[in-house]
Formats: sequence, structure tokens, C-alpha cells
Amino acid sequence: MVWDAHCDLAIALTAAYRRCLPDATFFEFDSNAAQSVLTAFEQLAPGDLVVLIQSTSFRLDAFRIRVELFKRSLKVIEHPHLARMCGGEALTYIDSLAYDPDYFRGVGNGLKSRLDGAQAGIIDSGGEQLVFAAGFEPAKLNVGDYSNMQNVGGQFPIGEVFTESKDLEAVNGRVRICFFGDTTFTVNKPAQPITLVINKGRVTGTKDSTPEFDRVLANIRADEGEVWLRELGLGLNKAFTRDRTVSDIGTFERMCGVHLSLGAKHGSYNKPDIKKSAAKHHVDVFAITETVTLDDETIYRDGAWQVGFRRSGGTNDE
Repeated sequence: MVWDAHCDLAIALTAAYRRCLPDATFFEFDSNAAQSVLTAFEQLAPGDLVVLIQSTSFRLDAFRIRVELFKRSLKVIEHPHLARMCGGEALTYIDSLAYDPDYFRGVGNGLKSRLDGAQAGIIDSGGEQLVFAAGFEPAKLNVGDYSNMQNVGGQFPIGEVFTESKDLEAVNGRVRICFFGDTTFTVNKPAQPITLVINKGRVTGTKDSTPEFDRVLANIRADEGEVWLRELGLGLNKAFTRDRTVSDIGTFERMCGVHLSLGAKHGSYNKPDIKKSAAKHHVDVFAITETVTLDDETIYRDGAWQVGFRRSGGTNDE
């Protein structure tokens, strides 16, 4: 366990882990030299667990902590940027850590199955529709089931299924967004929803934009020339809703609903018309979502995923 005491949420999580893992070794990041922490990592065996509780994000010179730990076949739970969430947001974050395996795994695998087999999809955001006309890349899961994955763990909280269009230029229409990640990596809620106009997979216009969102788009265009729409993220974590939010964008993207990414950067999929070396931006935006339809099946409505899952007791729920 590597932790710091720079915010109340980090202190609370550390206390909880001490109670749950009384035999673990705890290193306070600020009180230990970087070499001491690295030496402790070197003494671990494959399959051991490292938990990182970070008010911001730990830096050990050029050592990219999570990547290097995965290379050593260690399990990793990472809680970054906790200082961005104070007061009631901290309590919401703690709620988001609750794990229901039947829900996350059942809904997650159900969504993956449908995405992988779908020929088309539509996001209806209340009077506007965004159409994915060419099917989707094989969906990836972040649902707490690592049995078929090379690495075990990652950034918490969990709860997401994500993909993107097989053909980026086959995405067209309009979508209304209620939140976006601003230039400080903070969840920004505009006074009224912003409408994005998407032509051939690119943002070509907006309606009811704000100065901060204009800055986001301008930064992307300055570095990449145009604004691609790439990720289609289906959040599963019911602790986060349009009315129950946190400030950290990397946490809030698990919100139960739909988020999209703007910018050419999406390392999980390779596209021939996107050069990785030139892809610098991945900005999450959150759609007002009335329904999500794949082919002829509505998989999201009334604020919930409509994919059944089986409780371990044998009953089915929505």
C-alpha cells in the first residue's frame, strides 16, 4: 500500500484498507525515499497486490508506476486525483467503490455481446440523434473480471464498456451533451446542454457552446487540425448520475450512461487514417441519453441499461 495524507478522501481510503488488509505493508509516499518504494516493489512476487492511494498522482522519476507493476505481473488498484473530490463528492466516490459482480459482469458482458454483433447504433439525446452506421470494434470491458486479461486491476472505480465505430467516418448526426472535461481535467457542466454537429466522424459545429468548451475544441484543432469523435463509452457505475457528480473527469466517466471522446487519441484501437504520433487529445463528453438502440434493440432507456443479468440466487433483474 502506497498512500499520502494530502486530502480527507485519501486518509479515509487508507484507513479502510488498513482495516480490510491488516497484514499489508503501508508506505506513506512523502515519508519514504523513492528508492525505498521501488525496493519494496522489487521484493514482491507475481500475483501480489499493490494499491496506490493518491491525492494527485505519484511520480517516481521516469518510473511509470502502474505500467511497470503490470510488467512485473503484479495486481494493481489505483485511486488517483482524490484531492479533486471533497465533501459530498468524497462520499459519492466511496459509494462508487461498492461492487456488485452480478450487475457489473452480467450487464457488461451483455453489452459487449450486443455491441460486437451490431450493424448499427443510434444515440437519441432528446430531439437529436447520433448514428453509428458501420458497426463497432470489439468492445472492451472494465467490470472487475480479469480472467481473460493480461493485467489484473487498474484505475478504480470500475464500471465501463467501451468501443468505437469500425469506420470513424460512418458516424453522423447530432448529440446533446450535459458535461465535458475542461482544460483542467475537471467535469464542467454548462448552464444549458451543448449540441455537437458530427459529419463523417468529426465535430463540424456546435450550438449553445460556452467559452470553455470553445477552448477545448480550439486546443484540439491547434494540435490535430480537426476534431475526431472516437470512443463510445457505456458507463455502468450507478453511483454517478446527471444529478450526482464528482469533479474528477477520470472518475466520472464511469457514470451510468453514455460518454464519447473528442480528439484523435484512443490507444485501444488502431485506425489507418489516424497517426498515433500525431494523436494528442482524448476529451470525454457526456451525452444526454434518452435511448441507445443497437439495430432493432433498445439497450438503454429511463436512465438504466436494459440488458438482463442473473443474480447468483437465480433471479433475473434489469
